Amino acid sequence: MTATDRPIDLRSDTVTRPSRAMRQAMLDAEVGDDVLDGDPTTMALESRVAAVLGMEAALFFPSGVQANQAAMWLHTEPGTEVILEADSHLVHYEMSALAALAGVQIRPVTTADGVLTARASEAALRRDVWYLPRVSALAAENTHNLAGGRVMPLDVWDELVGFANDRGLPLHLDGARIWNAATAMGVSAERVVRGATSVAVSLSKGLGCPVGSCLAGRADFVKRARPVRRRLGGAMRQTGLLAAAGLYALEHHAPRLEEDHRNAATLAERLHVHPAFQVIPPETNIVLVNLVGIAADDLVRRLTKRGVLVVAMSATQVRAVTHLDVTHADVERAADAIAEALATDEED
Repeated sequence: MTATDRPIDLRSDTVTRPSRAMRQAMLDAEVGDDVLDGDPTTMALESRVAAVLGMEAALFFPSGVQANQAAMWLHTEPGTEVILEADSHLVHYEMSALAALAGVQIRPVTTADGVLTARASEAALRRDVWYLPRVSALAAENTHNLAGGRVMPLDVWDELVGFANDRGLPLHLDGARIWNAATAMGVSAERVVRGATSVAVSLSKGLGCPVGSCLAGRADFVKRARPVRRRLGGAMRQTGLLAAAGLYALEHHAPRLEEDHRNAATLAERLHVHPAFQVIPPETNIVLVNLVGIAADDLVRRLTKRGVLVVAMSATQVRAVTHLDVTHADVERAADAIAEALATDEED
């Protein structure tokens, strides 16, 4: 890779940079004080997100982790359990915040594909005995990151909603990449989240914003979430500069997500033929590759030298994520670089 070459960054869809048009929208944003009397652009984004998701209200957060944790703080009680899929983001990537902040423990459900079902959730319920922990909430993830961007089928989701309702349990949806799920299934985001008590959605992943997530639900729930957000350090001021990027992305970037899915499929097809790779067929924009005969860290180093950036998810697995800054030509070039890296016997 020469100094003038642009690295192909497939580490995550969080690495995107605001386009010139998005930056202009941010520059032109009308702003106010979101804590004192409200920021008009942020309020416009919150209304738009709520409408898109079919929820009564939404609240802008600086991060998806904070949005998830605010929801779980409100849905649970200290000393209880949360049922969730064992490889979910809430388990692996939120710094044990469920325990540290909400005082709840996880009741992990191991699945083969990252999809939490009603049947598996019911099996995770403990006997109704006073000395056993009580479940206070359920949490699902769609798309599921560690399952390779797996989409939860609508019938499975509907059954999970029914189970939660029957048991009187709040159901939170970590929908950081809900836009990808909706695109993959060819339905609206409202249909994908229908029945959730609350849903957290990211603006800084597939939609390409520099910062931000939103938490949506009933109006009374969102009203209670506002002071929790402040308690967690998420009360900001002239947030319209960031919210303007979200409004732009919903209008211009959400409709193009199918392109990312096609690029992920192309990359998977190119890698599938190589004997060192066991590729998990992507449903959205995440390509997980299990490695045979080469360590993940070794492959990452070789690819970095060739201007292709991927992430080691374990000692034997790497992840590549397509996004709006990655073109079809980039994907073809990345596939060529990967083949070259594997064909070369080099020391790192």
